[in-house]
Amino acid sequence: MNLNATLFAQLVVFFILAVFTMKFVWPPLIKSIDERAKKIADGLAAAERGKQALAEAGRKAEQELAASRSENQQRLAEAEKRAQQIIEEAKQQAEVERKRILAQAEAEAANEAQRARDQLRDQLATLVVKGAEQILKKEVNAQAHADLLNQLKAEL
Repeated sequence: MNLNATLFAQLVVFFILAVFTMKFVWPPLIKSIDERAKKIADGLAAAERGKQALAEAGRKAEQELAASRSENQQRLAEAEKRAQQIIEEAKQQAEVERKRILAQAEAEAANEAQRARDQLRDQLATLVVKGAEQILKKEVNAQAHADLLNQLKAEL
């Protein structure tokens, strides 16, 4: 056996195998590797987009939370302001009511005092007439002397 013929035969088989491998084995392998690389790249890009979307959602949520807190604080301030207004209105109404009741009580007291004075005048006039009657030992006619008694009441 000739070493050159064996080497040449092995070289021909090697090239046939290399051509066969390059034509039928390598393209599906390269295609599969390229598809896998593309899937990995797409997955990494999707993960990056997801990370960015998550960060954006976090920022939006934080902004919404801050806006909500601000709105709640504003509503609380408005509620406190309204409560103060209601309290002030109630105080003013109570003051008006107090003044009205006080004026009414003063008017009633003045009326009662006037009635008491009138009753005292009447009683005093009656006592004066009785005293004069006893002094004069005769009966004084109250109806005949009504003008005189009214004048006496007015002086008292």
